[in-house]
Amino acid sequence: MAKRGRPPKETTTKSAKVSIPKSRKSTASGTLPLTGMYEHKEADLALRPEVGTQSQFRKKKEPVRYRYDSSMSPALDWDGQNGARELGEWLIARIEEAAALPAPHQFDKPQEFVSGEASGQVRVSVRNLKEAVDELKRLGGPFLTWAGKAERLSFDVPTLPLFVHERLSTKAIIETLKAHKRDKQLDLLDLFGDPQHDISDQVLRAYEYRDKWVNRMVLGDSLVVMNSLLHYEGLGGQVQMIYMDPPYGVKFGSNFQPFIRKRDVKHNEDGDLTREPEMVKAYRDTWELGLHSYLTYMRDRLLLSRDLLTPSGSVFVQISNENLHHVRELMDEVFGAENFCSVIAFRKTSGFGGGLIDSVVDYLLWYAKDKERVKYNQLFTSKTPPINDPNYRFIELLNGDRRQMTKEERSNPALLPKGTKIYRFDNITSDGVSSSDDRFVYNGEEFRPGGNLHWKTTMEGMQRLLKNGRIEKAGRQLSYIRFFDDFAFTQMPNVWDDTATGGFGDTKFYVVQTTIKTVARSLLMTTDPGDLVLDPTCGSGTTAYVAEQWGRRWITIDTSRVPLALARQRLLTATFPFYALRDESRGPAGGFTYVRKQNARGEEVGGIVPHIMLESIAKNEPPAEEVLVDRPEVDNKITRVTGPFCFEATIPTPVDWEGDGIEDSGAPNVAEYGPFVERMLEVLRQSPVLHLDGKKTVTLKNVRPPAKTLSLSAEAVVSGYQEKKKLTLDEAVQEADEATGGALPFGGKTVAIVFGPENGAVSEKLVYEAAREAHAKNYSHLYVIGFAIQSNARKLIDESEAAMGVPATYVQATPDLMMGDLLKNMRSSQIFSVCGLPEVKLHKIPAKGGEPEMWQVELLGMDVFDPITMETDHRKGDDVPAWFLDTNYNNMCFHVGQAFFPRTSAWDGLKRALKATYEEGVWDHLAGTKSAPFEAGEHGQIAVKVIDDRGNELMVVKALKEAK
Repeated sequence: MAKRGRPPKETTTKSAKVSIPKSRKSTASGTLPLTGMYEHKEADLALRPEVGTQSQFRKKKEPVRYRYDSSMSPALDWDGQNGARELGEWLIARIEEAAALPAPHQFDKPQEFVSGEASGQVRVSVRNLKEAVDELKRLGGPFLTWAGKAERLSFDVPTLPLFVHERLSTKAIIETLKAHKRDKQLDLLDLFGDPQHDISDQVLRAYEYRDKWVNRMVLGDSLVVMNSLLHYEGLGGQVQMIYMDPPYGVKFGSNFQPFIRKRDVKHNEDGDLTREPEMVKAYRDTWELGLHSYLTYMRDRLLLSRDLLTPSGSVFVQISNENLHHVRELMDEVFGAENFCSVIAFRKTSGFGGGLIDSVVDYLLWYAKDKERVKYNQLFTSKTPPINDPNYRFIELLNGDRRQMTKEERSNPALLPKGTKIYRFDNITSDGVSSSDDRFVYNGEEFRPGGNLHWKTTMEGMQRLLKNGRIEKAGRQLSYIRFFDDFAFTQMPNVWDDTATGGFGDTKFYVVQTTIKTVARSLLMTTDPGDLVLDPTCGSGTTAYVAEQWGRRWITIDTSRVPLALARQRLLTATFPFYALRDESRGPAGGFTYVRKQNARGEEVGGIVPHIMLESIAKNEPPAEEVLVDRPEVDNKITRVTGPFCFEATIPTPVDWEGDGIEDSGAPNVAEYGPFVERMLEVLRQSPVLHLDGKKTVTLKNVRPPAKTLSLSAEAVVSGYQEKKKLTLDEAVQEADEATGGALPFGGKTVAIVFGPENGAVSEKLVYEAAREAHAKNYSHLYVIGFAIQSNARKLIDESEAAMGVPATYVQATPDLMMGDLLKNMRSSQIFSVCGLPEVKLHKIPAKGGEPEMWQVELLGMDVFDPITMETDHRKGDDVPAWFLDTNYNNMCFHVGQAFFPRTSAWDGLKRALKATYEEGVWDHLAGTKSAPFEAGEHGQIAVKVIDDRGNELMVVKALKEAK
């Protein structure tokens, strides 16, 4: 196994190059702490376009077809359909060739078998006779099968680009609040990691330019995102570690957390069901056949994980005992049983009884891309009395006397006399007969190793051991004396019983949160500073948090907005130790500084510790040293914060790839839009009531497709606006009669309807084309119905009457519509409603004393629709999970210049760490509804983004000239 090179014994502690204030203020208590962050200087990243360029982006790629390993097909037919016969015949030919070669039957170069299509090829490489025989044996080996496996020999994944939606930087937020001015704008953009490419470069040269590395948080299906990383960015073979924490089982409620502030999720509870389209689709597609679908889901993602890993890389899959055996069989299939490294059992928060014995552990399945080349850093854990090893049962007193410990001393080491040294007997012989005289005299008695053995050292070495009191007679033979303090640590085993969280453990952010210690050990074992770590199942962001702490680069992915919202807050407000760098010019990739040091009690507390062994004593050499990779030197003068990172997403709205006026997403299911419209029309006929602002409703009648249309989905007659109120039985009957053919009390008006995509957001282009046609055909109103909407599209709807000549309304459709019979046990309810944008007020602060005029933004609140009660509630600004402010919005990408968490004390940790470095008012703003003052930027407009309880983002843009 590959091991990391050991750092020098003594190195000078150096600080990383960071953005810090030019001078330190002093107080009575001393120098104030500084904020710093790591820069990954030796890594770069492909230019990804910003979301504002989306409508102009043209670099379309076809879906990629991935073929499964034909040797693992449940139907091993020798008919050429799955390639098994072709591979088998090729292997037999290689065996014949290798057998004719002289031993060890090695080819001059590896022989490769290539089959399948240009993308997703099946490759087998053999270097000698043995490998060819082993591969042939695999064709007839046992395998796991499940429903659908035999029929599905490949799968297609859309190849979609990733667009940058947000740039985030804790350092930039703090500096912005501190200065309030724009004189450091270029420095702030650098803190965001923003390369500042113009629109033409982003559109024409995306994925060609290389920029400085920034860490990445991605919203999207992990399969699609990993495919994008492979085929848009060329990251295949560059990820050092993948940590995957998939759903443990197949229960709906076990796979996500639907609300930001509610962690207790129950299976089959109406209120706990997610309403996110992506999550609904993922659940529907993944668990349609229960465990059978789950296994397909896992195999597909493991296949792409294998392609992303470096040759020395590792993958960890966290799982419970429920599906441990199935997932291990899957990983044997994908990575090869020969690349299995370990099953690690780690203690979880609490035991769960299943009627018999409590389950108190979960498991990590660790596989290597290539076990012969895997990167591995040995981890150590402290040895502390009482001694678990029963062999440590002897003691040496201060006066040199030696004896066996009493029963009481073994159970309570505190009873041992002061200065006592604990030891055990160890073997002093090795296999093999010595070629020289091996007689050794101890206390006048002659000893020989005996049998087919020899002493572990020379006779001169044996004398040194004797002189140092390291030899003693045990029974009829000599033994080596190994003191407990020779090495105060022991190698980390594959059982971790100190990882449980609870009242004194990790802060709980997410319902299925992984413990920091579990991820950290996996990361430290298999990566070095600067390496790239990928987490396809972000959850609370623990992998990203741990990677940030230990100076690794990271990419984390999730299908749901809720965990990403939680992870974003966690990272923005986190503080970390500042580990001193060995080479600040290289950043973390140059490694950390480790030194040897002891505390006042003589205990080793540094990152380099001595390891006294028989060999060093026998040769009269200094003891060997071990590096504890989790103990780098810390610069306590610097409070480290999370470095810049991006929030990205797979393409969120349909795009006219070909420039022919027809929008498509590049996904293979674009043709399903027609049937989707038909389903939506039927839903509208069955549920014709639309809920609007002010507790008003509109009832649709005669819902039908337009006779001729280019952009519209439907037309209908409305019965007018009605106040929503409690109805008597007679009134309810009358309303129902009116909705299904009765007289129209306010006179009928024909309106146009357009549906957004089933699995995406409504685009600005879709709204523009629909409004233009609705105006041309004299429709009285345009209703845009969608599951999600782009901010520019929402703005166009609000301004449609003035800009396009026809009033328009956005109507939110509950994603229950996409769940099909998964929600057959839920009560039926109205499914269409209007959601309000955040209500924001701009305040202008007049110039005073030569200072420029400033602005402030106040979040007044927003209307929030509850899909369970079907009520729209107004939330005040201090009752939202989070809101962000871009003080100079460029219509391209949202730069989080100020981040607010009104409900929580999220910034308190950083506030305490920085003590009095910043004024108290800075932190008050970050916990409230009114921003800190800021100076106008070159774009003259601001953007406010509010995160609701379901992780949805609602954004409003305002020009500074609107300030009062």
